[in-house]
Amino acid sequence: MERRKFLTNTAIAAGSLAFLSNKSLAAMLTRPEYKLTPLRNNVGIFTEQGGTIIWMVNKEGIVCVDAEFPEPANHLIAELKKKSDKPFQWLINTHHHGDHTSGNISFKGIAKNVAAHANSLINQKAAAVKQKSEDKQLYPEITYTDNWRTKVGGETITAHYFGAGHTNGDSFVHFENANIVHCGDQVFNRMHPYIDRSAGASCRHWAVALEQAQKQFNKDTIFVFGHAYDPVKVTGTQADLKAMQNYMEKLVAYVGGGIKSGKTKEQILSATAIPGVTDWQGDGIQRSLTAAYEELTA
Repeated sequence: MERRKFLTNTAIAAGSLAFLSNKSLAAMLTRPEYKLTPLRNNVGIFTEQGGTIIWMVNKEGIVCVDAEFPEPANHLIAELKKKSDKPFQWLINTHHHGDHTSGNISFKGIAKNVAAHANSLINQKAAAVKQKSEDKQLYPEITYTDNWRTKVGGETITAHYFGAGHTNGDSFVHFENANIVHCGDQVFNRMHPYIDRSAGASCRHWAVALEQAQKQFNKDTIFVFGHAYDPVKVTGTQADLKAMQNYMEKLVAYVGGGIKSGKTKEQILSATAIPGVTDWQGDGIQRSLTAAYEELTA
């Protein structure tokens, strides 16, 4: 019963995860153990419950990108304090969804600064009001509308906004010297994505944003994804961004073609695969089809 209560409360806090099936929800939210995985240049990832976190520790301080939920965030903070007695200089959110920002509150009084795209802040506040969880939020006090940059020790961190995709406030956060980029939920690696139209998502522009990201970064970049069908595969290469771009392009082409040919919404949503997409697994295709149909017929 306590486990069921935990899952229910966690799903409500996440907000964005309500779309998932029970199986997908369990897989994403009930990983039995948390894990810190070093990548390179004092930068690594943390995984437990929710969207993947990037952490960095150097001689000047600690930086985290995204925060999962409060309990995992507490685990992360405790582990990073074992690594360093330096201050937590920055907490950066890739976007507003609860599985990336509910843990912000654990950084209250710990992180010196919290940053996110301006639209992410707007969306986070709106979601908190809707869920009556304003008292459980730590909001970004530093926002940007295009690019933003800061330096911590020998590492330069840049946030890039390429326009609407998963929401209208998603950032790609680049640790330049380590050459590691957090894509947030702009990449669901081989997993049917959530497309949050209530927060300004765009199926059509999502592919454009991914193409711009591929031009911005290079073949040596390590990309960190918000989620993956295989939980182990939350890091990857430009090829994975290209695959996600292909998914969004083929999704829009299929739904647009169906509309043009006179298919009904029910006929379009009955599809079990997207033509030209061969490596996406699991359930959730109807979420994508529905979001694309609504956008293209709006």
